[in-house]
Amino acid sequence: MSGDETRPGAAPVPEEAEESVPFETPDIHGAYPRLSDDQTARLAQHGRRRAAEAGDVLIREGERCEMFYVVLSGSIAIVEGYGTPGERLLRVHGPGRFIGELGLLNGQMAFYTAVVRDPGEILALSMDQLRDLVTRDSTLGDVVLRACLGRRALLVGQGAGFRIIGSRYSPDTRRLREFAARNRLPHRWIDLETDQEAEALLRRFGVGPDQTPLVIWRDTTLLRNPSNAELARLIGLPSLGSGNGRSDVLIVGSGPAGLAAAVNAASEGLGTTVVEAMATGGQAGTSSRIENLLGFPSGISGAELTERAVLQADKFGARISLPAEAARLERRDGHYAVGFADGSEITARTVVLATGARYRRLQVPGIEPLEGASVHYSATVYEAQQCRTDPVAVVGGGNSAGQAVLFLAGYTPQVYLLVRGPSLEAHMSRYLIDQIERHPRVRVLLRTEVTEALGDKELEAVTVVDHRTGEHRHLEVRALFVFTGADPHTDWLSGALALDARGYVLTGAEAQACSVPELWQSQGRDCLTLETSLPGVFAAGDVRSGSVKRVASAVGEGAMSIHFVHRYLGQTAAPGGTDSSPNTRPKESAWLA
Repeated sequence: MSGDETRPGAAPVPEEAEESVPFETPDIHGAYPRLSDDQTARLAQHGRRRAAEAGDVLIREGERCEMFYVVLSGSIAIVEGYGTPGERLLRVHGPGRFIGELGLLNGQMAFYTAVVRDPGEILALSMDQLRDLVTRDSTLGDVVLRACLGRRALLVGQGAGFRIIGSRYSPDTRRLREFAARNRLPHRWIDLETDQEAEALLRRFGVGPDQTPLVIWRDTTLLRNPSNAELARLIGLPSLGSGNGRSDVLIVGSGPAGLAAAVNAASEGLGTTVVEAMATGGQAGTSSRIENLLGFPSGISGAELTERAVLQADKFGARISLPAEAARLERRDGHYAVGFADGSEITARTVVLATGARYRRLQVPGIEPLEGASVHYSATVYEAQQCRTDPVAVVGGGNSAGQAVLFLAGYTPQVYLLVRGPSLEAHMSRYLIDQIERHPRVRVLLRTEVTEALGDKELEAVTVVDHRTGEHRHLEVRALFVFTGADPHTDWLSGALALDARGYVLTGAEAQACSVPELWQSQGRDCLTLETSLPGVFAAGDVRSGSVKRVASAVGEGAMSIHFVHRYLGQTAAPGGTDSSPNTRPKESAWLA
């Protein structure tokens, strides 16, 4: 490649820019594969060849991705802030490479501009053509999917995308950062308290500190303290359609159980809608690596598992909408109506509750003001990047804590694992214990509990007590990650159906025992295994009382819930009243493996 500029006024591109433009994270996930001649030929059977002139813009930042491009000759530059003073070259693609990242597959707005640098020829496919091809060609589909997921991770690591300007002490700033992080949206946080860039940006846009947090994208779009829904619309995340929708099955929650239910329901012809309050994937979506899930011998990240499931559900026609916070559930005219916090409503013949659980807040002095700044309830790349030179502590003794420890140990010089119990064996899988015990940067402190968080504006240390000796001491850590049990997302269901003493949803015989006998007598049957105290409403995954808190079991329960949905619909089938004509017989072969 030559050293010509991408366009007049742009920064020069070095020789062999395709290989030499650096990233903070190595290309270990197949983010930039070079397609073989055979793969390119298979794509060419469905696409259209066209000439590419220098300066042609193929994908524009802030616009929806609609085409898939393969470079046949010449080169294409990937640029952030194209045409602005802050323009930044991210990558240059040569022959055999293709253009796109995760937003290409799920219909989000582009976080970069793709512009032809050296003239040549490209192959263009519509998204419908690409989806059809990759679903029929698993090898090619896997190459494209892994690359798109890897590129999204790299964009996140580079701080590409929109900017959030706000104080670390602002609850709304923490809310926006959490929403962006949980949805794996490329962004950069500019701290109003410490970042000199913040003041310059506020002056530029004529905004005072009291009007923050702000979301700025492409230096042309500014949102003042937007809601999560407003940010979602800006990026192009899927939302509820206008008016009251009606489905065969409404799935509330999109963790492993909800997504498994969606794949099975939609693949079997049921009109399927999934609603999610925060982000697809649930707690599992924040896991750095899940190694005990059947079919993934080398492990899989929660983000990749989530995105694969989302694409699978979309392929079969399931509609996924977020953020949509369920607020009420009521039976109406033989159907169920679920109302949402924004006033919208969806009516469905059946409902699957898969809202999961949220990590319990740690209740110790001094911790609340630091939450979101240096006390966290998930461990993602966003939090890890803030801890590169500082020791951190993880509280908890389960698999989530173990996965977080190993993930953070790849970023920080020292990770303390604080466990209240006498051993790790009680709640943690052996494979995680073995890795933790071997890791040189991990130190496990058993029978140890946090009693206080110390620090004014950010965490400086935690006070811990050793229950064996009664000794109190300080651990100098700059971040605290908490994974101490969970509470179910069922506040909105109180009074609507039967819950256990801890708020988890009762199902099967336990649910029937809490119902009036006439209810099930009128059904002419007993309560089904995953059915709640409301006929036709089912629960799957962590939200269900007595469930096994593992990804594999949640996936199994999600699939099994649709088996029971079919049985219910088969018993209550009536002409009309639905948007589709589902086959109400269970299809065992269609279950998610």
